[in-house]
Amino acid sequence: MSWLKRLFGMGKPKNAQVNPTPQPTQAAQSTQQAQPQQAANTTQSIPPERMGLNGEYDQSGLAKRVALAFDEDSQLDDIDTLWVAQTSSTVVLKGTVPSQDILNKMVSVAKNVNGATNVDTNQVTIG
Repeated sequence: MSWLKRLFGMGKPKNAQVNPTPQPTQAAQSTQQAQPQQAANTTQSIPPERMGLNGEYDQSGLAKRVALAFDEDSQLDDIDTLWVAQTSSTVVLKGTVPSQDILNKMVSVAKNVNGATNVDTNQVTIG
């Protein structure tokens, strides 16, 4: 079972990306129509940690994009004893991993997701 399916109950959306281009919000779209010269300033209004799989606003966007990154790495796709969450721009890993090497790989993958400033592994056990 994929990380996205297990953690968020969803399959991989069409065109989902680990580091998507931000999509303009409704407010930004209204501004673009009224004042096109300000469009460039309003497109980046979604914080990186809240960007979803397709560049839209998503409260759990960072965690979902980390889950997608884990799905895309063949070394990490069979670990069903670990969960991914987020606290602001910190990725929080919870559960058990088979080895320190796997945990190190997961931390490295998570840190490469746009918006991740830290990876908390205090709730992970090796075993």
